Parts: sequence; C-alpha cells; structure tokens
Amino acid sequence: MYSKKNTKNFENIINKINSEKNVEFVIFTGNNISTPNKNELKIFLKKANKLNTPYYIVLGQKDVNLKKHLGKKEYMKTVRKNNRTHFFIKSPNYIFNKKDIIFIVADGSKEVIPTSIGYYKEDVILWLDENLEKYENKNVIIIQHYPIIPPIQKETHYTYKADEYLKLLSEYKNVKAVIAGHFNTNSEKLVNGVLHITTQNAPKYRIIDILDYETKSPTFWSTIKE
Repeated sequence: MYSKKNTKNFENIINKINSEKNVEFVIFTGNNISTPNKNELKIFLKKANKLNTPYYIVLGQKDVNLKKHLGKKEYMKTVRKNNRTHFFIKSPNYIFNKKDIIFIVADGSKEVIPTSIGYYKEDVILWLDENLEKYENKNVIIIQHYPIIPPIQKETHYTYKADEYLKLLSEYKNVKAVIAGHFNTNSEKLVNGVLHITTQNAPKYRIIDILDYETKSPTFWSTIKE
C-alpha cells in the first residue's frame, strides 16, 4: 500500500523487486493506496511505473469510494492513463495471459459503501463462469483482493456468499490457484485441488514460481521476502 507516510518503504520495495532475478510481472492484490484519492493514486502509479516488469492491479476496499469522488470507473480510467500495462483494460474485471496460463482478475470491492466484507456480485460470478468455460483447456489462476477461503477467522473480514463462488469453482478442473490479499497474512490452503494463497502487505512481498505450467498439474513454489 502506498501512502505519503510510507513513501520510502514503498520505493524500497520497488527497488527490491527490481533486484530480483527472473520476475516476469508483479500483482498488487488490492488496497494499493491508503485512501480513495485520485492524486494519491497517480503518485502510486508513478512510483509503480519504475518496476522493470509489467504490473497488474486489483481493487480493495481502500481504493474506491464514490462519496470521495473515486469510483471504479474513474479509478480504472486513471490507471489506464498512467500505467503502461493497463492501457487496454477498462474494467476491474479483466484477463491476461502469461506462458499459456490464463490469469483472471475478479473484483469483489464495493464503491458505494466500502467495507472489509467482500462481495463478488452475480454479474462477476456469471462472467467468471463464462470465462472458465471458455478457457476450460487452459490452466487458470484467479487473482482477487478478498479470499474465498479465509486464512484466519476474523469477524470483520469475510466474503459474502463465498459458498456460491466455491460451488462455481467445483464445476471446473482448470482453476489451479486463487491468489488474494486483504487479511495481511501469508497463507496457503489446498481445497478441492485449488491452492488458495493470501499475501501480506508491505514491507513483505511474495515471490511465486509456477513450475510445470505447461502440464495439467502445475506446482507452486512460494517465497516470502521483505
């Protein structure tokens, strides 16, 4: 997360990631800025642009708020204008691919009344269903802010109707992992053949290596760094 108070820490993380070998892309798993403010978003993007690799963005509850004049539409418009990776992305729900793996970014944030409770609306679930079927012969990794398998029990942090989402995943064999943030906890849980990974906030970051990605049974090797 970027904020004026932790500018140096954020810049240090960018420099550390740039010093890593063989990093192909970076994912910010939500709560990218401390408050939904367009100017702060622009500064975040300016600093993230110093990464040596492409980067992709997920929305969290701290990123958007219509009452503060930064809704999802304006957020993504600002990202497109100030980011070399997202110039083709118009929605917080989008798809990209790397080495024949399909990455699906699913948005569970709320812009009207942002809370720590995630909600993947019906239209997002339908969109996921369509694309999981479309790419049924490809390995798929889903990226989102709110996990559907929580790493810890926390009354203030959960995903509404997570059972419906899990039911959808059970209908497909191509989903290999779901990577999320939100809990500020590093965790890995294997549920029904899907690896649910959560990541921690700065100053820690996670390096994920995907091995045997060309097979139907890729494996994941994860390293926590700071």
